[in-house]
Amino acid sequence: MDSIPDHLAPHLRIVFVGFNPSLRSGATGHHYANPRNRFWQIIYRAGLTPRLFRAEEDGDLIELGYGFTNIVARPTREAAEITAEEYAEGRQLLRQKIEMYKPRAVCFVGKGVYEKYSGRAGINWGVQADPVVEGVYEFVAPSSSGLVRMKLDEIVSIYAKLTEALDFGGK
Repeated sequence: MDSIPDHLAPHLRIVFVGFNPSLRSGATGHHYANPRNRFWQIIYRAGLTPRLFRAEEDGDLIELGYGFTNIVARPTREAAEITAEEYAEGRQLLRQKIEMYKPRAVCFVGKGVYEKYSGRAGINWGVQADPVVEGVYEFVAPSSSGLVRMKLDEIVSIYAKLTEALDFGGK
C-alpha cells in the first residue's frame, strides 16, 4: 500500500503530525480517513476550522494555513507495527520538512509521536519548551484515534489551547 501525500507549504500556521496513515487512509489517500478517528470533529469543535471538514477535503486546509504529514509514511493497522528503523528515518525526514517549510507550529497528534520525534519522555500536553527546530512551536495534543479513552470534550479543550497559544483568536 502506498503512503499518502503530505499537504505542506512554506510558513503554514500549523502542521499536524501523526504516527502514520491508517490502512483506510492508505486506501483513500487522505489523512485521518478512518471513520472511528475523531480528528475532523476535534479540530472543528476546538475552533480551528470554521466548519466540519471531511478527510476527503484534507488538501483544502492548506487555504486555512494547516498542513499534514506523519513521522512514518507507511500505512499500518496500528502504530505497534512501525519498526525502530522506520522511526529513525522518519524522525530525520520530519525534522527536514519542518526546517524547510518553517510552520509557525507543529501539532503532534499524540504524545508517542512527539516522543519518537524528540527523543524525550514524560512530556505534558501543550507547547513544549526547547523545540527541536528553533523558532517553531511544538504542541503535543492527544491522539484523535477512537481507541483513546479520554473524553472527547477533554481532547477538544487541549486542542483549543493550540489556538490560544498561537493567538489566532479562533480564526
